[in-house]
Amino acid sequence: MTLDNVQTLTVSELSASLKRTVEGEFGHVRVRGELSGVKRAASGHVYMALKDDRAVLDGVCWRGIAGRLRFKPEDGLEVIATGKLSTYPGRSKYQIIIDEMEPAGAGALMALLEERKKALAAEGLFAAERKRPLPYLPEVIGVITSPTGAVIRDILHRLQDRFPRRVLIWPVQVQGEAAAGQVAAAIHGFNALDGTGAVPRPDLLIVARGGGSIEDLWGFNEEIVVRAAADSAIPLISAVGHETDTTLIDYAADRRAPTPTAAAEMAVPVKAELDAALADRAARLVQARRRDLDRRAERLAHLGRALPRPRDLLGSARQRLDEAAGRLPRALRAVAGQRRGELNRAAGGLTLGRLRQGVRFKGERLGQTAARLAPAAHRRLGHDRDRLAASARLLTSLSHQGVLRRGYAILQAAGGTILRRRADLAPGQPVTALMQDGAAALTVTDGTAPGGDGPTAGSEPSPTPGSAAPKRATAKRPKTAKRQTGAGDGRQASLF
Repeated sequence: MTLDNVQTLTVSELSASLKRTVEGEFGHVRVRGELSGVKRAASGHVYMALKDDRAVLDGVCWRGIAGRLRFKPEDGLEVIATGKLSTYPGRSKYQIIIDEMEPAGAGALMALLEERKKALAAEGLFAAERKRPLPYLPEVIGVITSPTGAVIRDILHRLQDRFPRRVLIWPVQVQGEAAAGQVAAAIHGFNALDGTGAVPRPDLLIVARGGGSIEDLWGFNEEIVVRAAADSAIPLISAVGHETDTTLIDYAADRRAPTPTAAAEMAVPVKAELDAALADRAARLVQARRRDLDRRAERLAHLGRALPRPRDLLGSARQRLDEAAGRLPRALRAVAGQRRGELNRAAGGLTLGRLRQGVRFKGERLGQTAARLAPAAHRRLGHDRDRLAASARLLTSLSHQGVLRRGYAILQAAGGTILRRRADLAPGQPVTALMQDGAAALTVTDGTAPGGDGPTAGSEPSPTPGSAAPKRATAKRPKTAKRQTGAGDGRQASLF
């Protein structure tokens, strides 16, 4: 066969031919291998590789199939994948399209479970000190489970029988690949409630599911669920599976219940038992109170018998009162007689001579006191008179009258204002001069005082050099001014 007889194919034709050949030869296969490079795309498809010690086979699990898997594919897990072999022309690879996949055996899942348990325990998520006590009687209980299964009916029925409480149900898938994410989101959602809105915040959480195989319960072994249970601020009861089933959420929860019904029994006490216990304690309290009152009454009776009777106490007191009342008149008469005798004796000692002698003695003492008092009074009056005269002389020397007697005068304006400077004077201004013997009314005439710059009262202008000596100026009395006198002597006062 020569190369010229070989048919020339395009890459796409060759890839399509290979695809038909592989899919026709290997329709459905079951492959056992270890998962490697597991990756979930944003579309929901899961891409992985199956390998053993000598070969590697690529695999893909479409979103619909991946959502029905009973476990979450992880690296290192040995599985058995069932599907059809195909090719991917875009990269010249062959791969298996997975329709079903399951762990290679329970031993593989248990080994993975044990390894994950050790890792989470090393972080302290299962420590006993992290676990919180359950509330004795929660007002609101949050239940995370499937809303259509028998589990929720069993829990509600058991709560109704024991102690009816308000129940909030958060519906989730309890099996399959989406179960772990929904359960973790429900735990976080209940914890995010603050109790101020229409939905109250639960006081207790119950995560419940019925029994099943290890693959069915695998969602409760996922790390996201375990961490959500460990971080829950609300106390949490794990009720997953039957009594023999154990998942990792059981170790992280605050309390593990063997069944969902047992979780309801842990959540609330029996109301009938509480009523009976309360009634029993109330009856015991009434009985104890009655016995205490009986003991106190008996003791009071014993103490009363030891006390004397009131009639006996009043009898002796009444007798003493009668005796005192009989002695009282005699005692009053005796005291009155005694006081009368004392008064008579005192009156007999007061004679007329002694009275006169006493009056004379008092008179002599009064005369002696008056003789000593008169000189002292005269001396005190003289001393006060001398002090008054000295004060008068001081007042006279300091008053303006003394200044006037030395030849000075005081000028006052018409309103009584004292004129202290020549600048206060104006020609024709009426002024009043106060002198030693009285006041005089003057009028300011034109002219300037020697060495001054203003008018003077009743003065003439100063003479110029070489002129005749001026005549002695006299004060003129204004025609309109009335004659005023000083000191009542009838003479008009002179300014000079």
